[in-house]
Amino acid sequence: MCNLYSMTRPQDAVRGFFTRTPPADRLGNLPPLFEVFPDYAAPVVRNGAEGREMAPARWGMPTLPRHLAGKARDPGVTNIRQTGSPHWRPWLGTAHRCVVPFTAFAETGTLTDGRRGPVWFALGEELPLGFFAGLWTRWTSVRKVKEGAVTADLFGILTTAPSAEVAAVHPKAMPVILTREDEVERWLTAPAPEALRLQRPLPDGALTLVPPPGAAVPPDPGAPVAPDGGDGGVKAPRALRDRCKPIDNKVSRRGLAMTYSCVRD
Repeated sequence: MCNLYSMTRPQDAVRGFFTRTPPADRLGNLPPLFEVFPDYAAPVVRNGAEGREMAPARWGMPTLPRHLAGKARDPGVTNIRQTGSPHWRPWLGTAHRCVVPFTAFAETGTLTDGRRGPVWFALGEELPLGFFAGLWTRWTSVRKVKEGAVTADLFGILTTAPSAEVAAVHPKAMPVILTREDEVERWLTAPAPEALRLQRPLPDGALTLVPPPGAAVPPDPGAPVAPDGGDGGVKAPRALRDRCKPIDNKVSRRGLAMTYSCVRD
């Protein structure tokens, strides 16, 4: 189950991915999102009332009613596997499909020190842009008791069987990932039976282990840095390895955190 991901590419990169139908930007100024957790707001690309758009939504679709009995709030469903369920069927049309831009995602696994924590995956060491296949809806519910009932745009991401890399950490599932524009277009526009054929794992070897998104080259490479996060027991990005020397590590809530000493070019 994927309940943590990052999106660190600028929104212009998302718009530039769509050469056929670039989405209108409804986000405003989007900072890098190093950690997106359930119920956080994050960008989605969808077919809006005025055409394709990139807009914010909260992560977590409406929960099945039978799971809400006796509960004061609906925390939302982040991962959607059983798309044949009557609960999800009303949202399988193109009006409720979306793609969710990301640069890395995490699954809980065993770190090098033996502790359990997030292990991060990406489509490459340079954290290229990818998209989760998703569904969205506008819904009124109590997400947080102190917030009360709110009407908000919500989204969830589809999951499927894991590829070999993910299965080694989390053997049950992985997100449905789209990497090509024709795949994204098919998910957003094709009839449901055709679009749902995209609910399949990436080919083995398509993903690589990466450090948490915060472990990046600092703005001033002459200063020592201690990225809040870490490498989860895997190599740092190539740009960091070329310019920085690991000098210490510690366990943080996000995994194995590595401190780097970087030298100026």
